[in-house]
Amino acid sequence: MARESESGLPIEPVYGPAELTGWDPDGKLGVPGAYPFTRGVYPTMYTGRPWTMRQYAGFGTAAESNARYRRLIGHGTTGLSVAFDLPTQMGHDSDAPLAHGEVGRVGVAIDSVEDMRVLFDGIPLDRVSTSMTINAPAALLLLMYELVAEEQGIAADLLTGTVQNDVLKEYIARGTYIYPPRPSLRLTADIFRYCAAEIPKWNTISISGYHMAEAGASPVQEIAFTLADGIEYVRTAMAAGMDVDDFAPRLSFFFVARTTLLEEVAKFRAARRIWARVMRDDFGARDPKSLMLRFHTQTAGVELTAQQPEVNLARVTVQALAAVLGGTQSLHTNSYDEAIALPTDSSARLALRTQQVLAYETDVPATVDPFAGSYAVERMTDDVEEAALDLMRKVEDLGGAEAAIVRGFQKAEIERNAYRIARETESGERVVVGVNRFRLDEEEPYQPLRVDPAIEARQAERLAVLRAGRDRGAVDSALDALKRAAEGADNVLYPMKEALRGRATVGEVCGALRQVWGSHTPPDTF
Repeated sequence: MARESESGLPIEPVYGPAELTGWDPDGKLGVPGAYPFTRGVYPTMYTGRPWTMRQYAGFGTAAESNARYRRLIGHGTTGLSVAFDLPTQMGHDSDAPLAHGEVGRVGVAIDSVEDMRVLFDGIPLDRVSTSMTINAPAALLLLMYELVAEEQGIAADLLTGTVQNDVLKEYIARGTYIYPPRPSLRLTADIFRYCAAEIPKWNTISISGYHMAEAGASPVQEIAFTLADGIEYVRTAMAAGMDVDDFAPRLSFFFVARTTLLEEVAKFRAARRIWARVMRDDFGARDPKSLMLRFHTQTAGVELTAQQPEVNLARVTVQALAAVLGGTQSLHTNSYDEAIALPTDSSARLALRTQQVLAYETDVPATVDPFAGSYAVERMTDDVEEAALDLMRKVEDLGGAEAAIVRGFQKAEIERNAYRIARETESGERVVVGVNRFRLDEEEPYQPLRVDPAIEARQAERLAVLRAGRDRGAVDSALDALKRAAEGADNVLYPMKEALRGRATVGEVCGALRQVWGSHTPPDTF
């Protein structure tokens, strides 16, 4: 049903070729919800309902994060996105020497299924969609989530959400890898197969360009390297014997939204078009859902400033608008104070309210792909597509994403672009409001949220109680079964689940796999 403007004039759900004869001579646009999906993956997009409003949160203990999640749900969040601390991301227990000083700092500390139970206490897992930002230990956290659902009496086929599970970008831009690329890809394929059989509604990977952008990648580099990683994952799954249409509909992507609104809209549209063509022409996908590039967006944390942090409110609004105009499926808006510390409750609520204003007070969701036919955006979409394809061909010439990663190609390209941005900012050619222009003589005081350092000791106490109260022999037997699966070709998730059910810890499970697969050492340069 068409909406009316403030003046009482009709706003059509879709504008397009019927009104502009001859507008799409090359067939690059089509209609929303159809190949090549330039205009969006669904015919109605937000005219029926808005995008999923996720808020990325997690800090301190599982109990503290659980309280934050309940408040966010109360404020209208429609999807949870879990941040894990660095020890969890790197596969270490909270009482490990390498974890010292990092427990609960940049996310929630999860050492065992006991912590996962506390994290989702009182949250019905069959009625909430959960995204978990975890990569190398993704299988562990997913299985813990499934075990908690079992305890709630919820069948695995009712669970919905996403596990990031994109380890290739860790070698490129972020660094929280554990194992070398080849066994990491094998683990990814095992997750694909496990979820196809056991958790069919779960999105098995969120192929991420966001972290590349945070490391300094340009919009072209972001989608080129992300889609190249996606191609590597598809090849890995197919080499493991899976049919492309059995897993491709559950693939999803994760991109950044910068303040350069027009190029960001063009970037999202170009990415959809490239992926649809690759999946159809290169991999022979037949299911239309296999051709859809569905993606989550987060506003650009790297563009937030500690100087005059309230200006970040304007930045986040523009970035969120770029994501919505670009056709995102879900969105996280950063809090204005995240350049200083963990967001407070009030700043997290205000970030969510920003999305709600866009969804319910503007006319942007009233029509699909509002920029379609814009001379500027259509030309920019073509230009971004061409440049991204050229960069993807260079990755292919090196043997694909994994081979290029081993040689350090993507990392070097991103570092060169980051250096260019830094020089432009330092010289003043690139204006950053409040940093190199329009500065204040004295910044206003701000009281940030701090994580209690005693969390580390409390987590260590919980681990001691856990280890004392479990059957150590059963845990060792389960870990041995996991190692045998890792040495062979069996799916490692099944013995991994039994180890976690027996209260094996994150560090113990990841340590067992380290014994078989080893750890990754990055190259110095390309």
